[in-house]
Amino acid sequence: MKRIAIDARNMPTSTGRYVEMLVRYLEKIDHEHEYIVLMYPDKMDKWQPTNPNFKAVPCPYKEYSFAEQFGFKKQLDYLKPDLVHFSMVQQPVWYHGKTVTTMQDLTTIRFRNPAKNWLIFTLKRWVYIYVNKRVAHKADALITPTEFVRQDVANYTHINPDKITATHESADDFDEAPIEMSFFKDKTFIMGDGRPRPHKNLRRVIEAFAILHKKYPDLYLMLTGKRDTSYGPYEELIKSLGLENHAIQTDFIPDGELKWAMQHTKAYVWPSLSEGFGLPPLEAMLQGAPVVSSNASCMPEVLGDAAHYFDPYNATDMARAIEDLLTDKTLRENLIQKGKKQVATYSWQRMAKQTLDVYKRVLGEK
Repeated sequence: MKRIAIDARNMPTSTGRYVEMLVRYLEKIDHEHEYIVLMYPDKMDKWQPTNPNFKAVPCPYKEYSFAEQFGFKKQLDYLKPDLVHFSMVQQPVWYHGKTVTTMQDLTTIRFRNPAKNWLIFTLKRWVYIYVNKRVAHKADALITPTEFVRQDVANYTHINPDKITATHESADDFDEAPIEMSFFKDKTFIMGDGRPRPHKNLRRVIEAFAILHKKYPDLYLMLTGKRDTSYGPYEELIKSLGLENHAIQTDFIPDGELKWAMQHTKAYVWPSLSEGFGLPPLEAMLQGAPVVSSNASCMPEVLGDAAHYFDPYNATDMARAIEDLLTDKTLRENLIQKGKKQVATYSWQRMAKQTLDVYKRVLGEK
């Protein structure tokens, strides 16, 4: 029985949803291989294997650290797996065993995080660029969440696209029941991701809402997502446009409130400039929200004809697309129905099966 190690250090977190679902469904479909699931020691109580071939092993080595490069490599050398699946690019770059790496996207390479110290972030980004290129060339196989990212990675790293397999991810219903948000009850609102990261394109969402608010003064904008120190300029923009009573940044909200909001919004706005897959608009579709989306990166591939698109670099065009959903009931209803069908086309189990096929190919089993 061949042994496969899976780097699941970011499980369970929001960014670790991919590897969490991968492990969960591999447990269901694979009884032929032995699996070592590497997790941070303080997270090991969050997952208990249900398949006797799976075992959780503590891995204390932090991402982007010297310990990752040396201690993690030493641990892998000791475990002697036949294959290691790194679920993220961060890994010991001098590990020489058979490897599969999942590259979610190239967003960090292309967009600076203003919440981080400029010098430290720049230095880390140069390291990240090196790691991406190194990993792309040394891995036996790569996995991406979309065909768009597959081609993007191939072009950026100058490797053969045939080395890369795209395995679409999926969306799940929230575990919590809907929880009414009292402030937005009986209000007409649109909503979107309010995290203040450059690629999330929050500035243009606010500018588009300012255009709409002149015509629809009773319309509200809900911006979800955890606030941090980089939100200040957006707060100032909202005040300068006189929108502080109508553009509401909620900070983090529990899944129950998010579910209620998606079920009651007039439009879920997804303005992102760069994504690897983009789960939130699919989650919104699952809750019956009509989605208006950026036409950039992988979004047309993921959302298909179930979203109404705009140019994310043009606030006027964004406002136009949102207004279409506010005024055209037929368009809204069509998008709601198409959205539910679009979500149903994705499957975590199929993703796990495709990943297992990659493992077998690298191991010479097929």
